[in-house]
Amino acid sequence: MRLDLMQSVSLNGDLKRPNDDRAGTNGRSAWVIDGATDLGAPGLLGRQGGAAWIASAADAGFAAAEAGDLRETCGQMFEAVAQRFRAARRREITGRWELPTAAFAAVQPVDGQVEIAWAADCAVLHRSGDGVRWLSPTPDRASESSAAASFGPLPDSGALSSQAILEDRRAHRSRALRSVLSPDPETSAIATAYARTPVRAGDMLLLMTDGFTALADAYAAYDAAGLFEAVVTKGLPVLGEELRAIEQADSTCARYPRFKISDDATALWVRIAD
Repeated sequence: MRLDLMQSVSLNGDLKRPNDDRAGTNGRSAWVIDGATDLGAPGLLGRQGGAAWIASAADAGFAAAEAGDLRETCGQMFEAVAQRFRAARRREITGRWELPTAAFAAVQPVDGQVEIAWAADCAVLHRSGDGVRWLSPTPDRASESSAAASFGPLPDSGALSSQAILEDRRAHRSRALRSVLSPDPETSAIATAYARTPVRAGDMLLLMTDGFTALADAYAAYDAAGLFEAVVTKGLPVLGEELRAIEQADSTCARYPRFKISDDATALWVRIAD
């Protein structure tokens, strides 16, 4: 079995800032990566921010991996990220919050099944003749929304310009137990969850960063089945427009509490082929 790319979309949350998401497929596997928003100025890894750096490193690691199963594919990616970090690092970190981390999700067909791997809040949705279901945990933004709501409406200058919010996010990221991709391969291996499910030719998979799953969880514009139906009938670019329209209509983040008006949003639609 192989993966055919049907369509992809990747939107940066702010047109003045680079996109910290990555996505790709090489026919053997497919992946999406969401670099965690930088909470300080670049410097640890030179001029590039840590979010873009780790997303790019993991993307390259996945693209170069050659393995018969997804656990080994991820293992090769973890090692590639670690090697790049050792080469690129310029100084010691000033706090755990500065260490580049990312969420990711990946899939790989193996012997009539699809293997799924994920860390943090990237998600995978599966459409087959039996219906539509989440292969990763159902997206749930309640905790983040509650944290954002505690600070009130988003300031005109943006959430991370507020020292109180910045310190809160740094403390949150400094927690010892976080299930995220990091430059430490052992930590990444522990953080990554795996599952597998039977598939047939013609089944489809939708891999998403949390900026895109917001259509289903944060904004409740679609349920799981409705979201995949919209992908098939409208296409990912149209859904991207719908996503941004919802967010622009709530530019103070009052109706849907969040730390940014718009997050980077990426989706990858692939089909299982013989």
